[in-house]
Amino acid sequence: MNRTIETLLTDLIDYAGLFPPAKLDMAKSVEAYNRAKVSEHEWALGRFVCPASRLAEFTKAASPLLPGTFATSGYREQARGSEPWRLSVLIDGELGHDLDVIEAFNQHHDAEEHGQAVVDSVEMKVADVNEIDEALDEIPEDLFPYFEFPVNEDCRGFVAALAGNQAAAKIRTGGVSSGAFPTPIEVAQFLCACAASDVPFKATAGLHHPVRGRFRLTYERDSAACTMHGFINVFLCAALVRVKGLDVERAEAVLQEEDPAAFKFSNELVSWRGHGLGLMELAKLRETFALSFGSCSFDEPLSDLRSIGWLSDTRP
Repeated sequence: MNRTIETLLTDLIDYAGLFPPAKLDMAKSVEAYNRAKVSEHEWALGRFVCPASRLAEFTKAASPLLPGTFATSGYREQARGSEPWRLSVLIDGELGHDLDVIEAFNQHHDAEEHGQAVVDSVEMKVADVNEIDEALDEIPEDLFPYFEFPVNEDCRGFVAALAGNQAAAKIRTGGVSSGAFPTPIEVAQFLCACAASDVPFKATAGLHHPVRGRFRLTYERDSAACTMHGFINVFLCAALVRVKGLDVERAEAVLQEEDPAAFKFSNELVSWRGHGLGLMELAKLRETFALSFGSCSFDEPLSDLRSIGWLSDTRP
């Protein structure tokens, strides 16, 4: 595996197994996340995504797996791993109430005997630009917020409201129906707006596959299919927009690419049809601009990368 692929993938996949189409129960979701954390590709794993309303359920299911010392049948043992699990929490109730729930969760899991975990980011939907300023006044500094807003119309006002703040935009890139997928031009406009305002972003939903193509919407045998965005398309497009200044039209072309051979990876350079950037540029972009994407599967994106030949089980 070359270094540009590793840099592109590091901490990229936030695990959202609780959500469709996987929609696992909490016990199975935390078990899947734990398997990913101890796998050979744990370096590609980001946060566990959980609604605020289910944090107590997470605590009950995940505590035996969390790092830290805890009592088990009268003796003490060390849980796997040494770093606290990181969570990104969806605000699914009243903001003030959910922030109180998060604060209590963080205080509880700061103690080793409870298993260590920390909520360090929150995600919320907004329908009006003014909601962003109101929420930023309420969200504490130790929580990094992502704001999801509509992209089927001019989204520059929402992005501008985030500029200059310690916050990021969030784009929904799919779902379990064909109507949930934004068009390539809508994604391109979003990425260009974020780059112009220096606002980082994450994506969520619909990015199970590296390269754009037609896939089934769910795991059901009779599932309908539609054309889905590829996460390599989206994140390399974002990097090229930010570093090379691709305009909306050219960004749309990157997002529409369905030929894996159009993307080239080496130890020092990644490119799409002659538009390239170096390893250090890519690393900076991943750290400061193109942050992550949420996926209900950790294995499926990696399996597809392996089948293309872009991922191996050994790091450089």
